[in-house]
Amino acid sequence: MVSTTLAATSFSLLRNYNANVRAFAANVRAPLQHSTNYNSINFLLPLHSRRSLSRVSVTNDEEAAAKAAALNARSEAPTIFDKIIAKEILSSIVYEDEKVLAFRDINPQAPVHVLIIPKFRDGLTTLAKAEARHGDILGHLLCASKIVAEKEGILDGFRVVINNGPGACQSVYHLHLHVLGGRQLKWPPG
Repeated sequence: MVSTTLAATSFSLLRNYNANVRAFAANVRAPLQHSTNYNSINFLLPLHSRRSLSRVSVTNDEEAAAKAAALNARSEAPTIFDKIIAKEILSSIVYEDEKVLAFRDINPQAPVHVLIIPKFRDGLTTLAKAEARHGDILGHLLCASKIVAEKEGILDGFRVVINNGPGACQSVYHLHLHVLGGRQLKWPPG
């Protein structure tokens, strides 16, 4: 199921990329109007332009998903993460204990991209909702990120990210940490 979702996402990104390249070629490079081989356009665009075109589409999709998710954030309905905890949705589990569950992200942004979630939301839909009573679980999530990094062989360099709210593209309102690594991470992020 994960590979099917990943394949569908990859196909969607490729389709958006090709549509953007065609639009760019039609509007900017008039001599290319008569060409039916759109693959040749890739060689005419600088690499950074091709990356920018694909990033714009992905960014817009992420922003739209985050805004849509924010509308339902106040709902107490189960999130996709609650369904993963309940084993109603399959995931590739990396680490689990009585308080947290860590599993591979289906849309990885690095060779290692693992999500760590508390098994009980307890009002923690975002980090902004954290209170003093959540100190134990917040600390446990950070300790679990070290365990995940160790299991994944990335202790020499990894990043822990928490997206908070639609402005940070949070798409699931169940507090979660992203553990990223396996490649050189750049600064500043995002």
